[in-house]
Amino acid sequence: MHEKASYKNAGVDIDKANLFIDKITPLIKSTSRKEVMKGIGGFGGLFHLDLKKIKDPVLVAATDGVGTKIKIAQMMNRHDTLGIDLVAMSVNDIVVQGAEPIFFLDYMAIGKMDVERNIKIIEGIVAGCQEAGCSLIGGETAEMPGIYSEDEYDLAGFCIGVVENGKIIDGSGIHVGDRIIGIASNGIHSNGFSLVRNVLFEKAKLKIDDKIDGIEGIIGEELLKPTRIYVKSVLNLLKNFNIKGIIHITGGGFIDNIPRIVPKQCSTVIKINSWPVPAIFNKIQEIGNIEFLEMFRVFNMGIGLMLVVSEKETNDIMERLNILGEKAYIIGSIEKATGDKPLVSLV
Repeated sequence: MHEKASYKNAGVDIDKANLFIDKITPLIKSTSRKEVMKGIGGFGGLFHLDLKKIKDPVLVAATDGVGTKIKIAQMMNRHDTLGIDLVAMSVNDIVVQGAEPIFFLDYMAIGKMDVERNIKIIEGIVAGCQEAGCSLIGGETAEMPGIYSEDEYDLAGFCIGVVENGKIIDGSGIHVGDRIIGIASNGIHSNGFSLVRNVLFEKAKLKIDDKIDGIEGIIGEELLKPTRIYVKSVLNLLKNFNIKGIIHITGGGFIDNIPRIVPKQCSTVIKINSWPVPAIFNKIQEIGNIEFLEMFRVFNMGIGLMLVVSEKETNDIMERLNILGEKAYIIGSIEKATGDKPLVSLV
C-alpha cells in the first residue's frame, strides 16, 4: 500500500511555518509606527497615511534583493546581517528622491523551513527597518522544494515611501558649478558579489576564513558587512538644506548611477584621490587584475551615497554630516557637457 500523500511529505511543513510566524511576530511589532492599523496575520498590511503631516503626498516605491551576497552568508553560516542589506537597498533608493520610507514588506523563498535561520534573517530585516524608521507590515515565506535545495534561499524586499509633491528630488535643479559630496560606505555593500566570488574564491582559491593583508578579520566578516542605511542623515539634511540631487551607488557603480540624476547638459568630474578607498577594493582589483573603469562601474569604491549641492552650501552640509557621524568628502563637481567629454570623468 502506498504511503498517503501530504504537503509535509511533499516537502512543505505548514506547522513549522506557523511556528516561525509565532516567533517573529514580536520582532515585527517592534518596528510599528503609529500609522500601522492592524497586527500581523491579515491578508494585507494596513497603513493609514497621515494627511495632516503631508498635504499633497506622492508615494514612492522601490524593490530589490541582496544578490549573490547570500552565497557568502551560506559559506559563513551566518544569516543575521542580510536582512539589513535587504532593507538598505530599498530604503536608500526611496530617500534619494526626498521621500521618507514608511513601510516595508519582505519575500523569502526557501527550499526547506529552517526556523532558527529564518528568524536570524527577520532579525536583520527588523534591525534595518528600525534604523530606517519604517514599519515591517507584512511578508511572505514560500517553501519551494524542487526549486531551491534544502539550504538555499533568496530574498526580496519592497518599500513604500512618501514625499510632499513639489519636494521630489529629481536632479532638475543641478547646475554647472555645483559640488558633489560623497558619504562613505563601509565596504562592498550588496553589489558585485558575483565578481567578488569569482576573484577571491575561484581565481585566488581563498577560503572564507582566510585573512588578507591590510584587512581586519577574516574575508567572510569583511564581505558580510551590511549595507549602510543613509535615511536618517538625509532626512535631517533636507530639513535645512537644498539638496539638488542624491545618488545611491549600487549596481552600475559611479559610471551608470550618476547619469541617472545629472541633467544631460552637464557632466560630472570625480576626483578619485579625494577619499580613502577601503582596502578590500584594492585587493579585489589587484588579485583579479581588474581594469580601473570596471571597478568604478561595478563597485561603490567606498562611497555609498552622493549629494549634489550648491557651492555656497557645501561647507555647511559637510559640517552637518560630521555632526551626524557621517564620514563625508568633497569628491567632485558639475561641469558643462561637451561633445568629447564623458558623462562621468574620473580624474
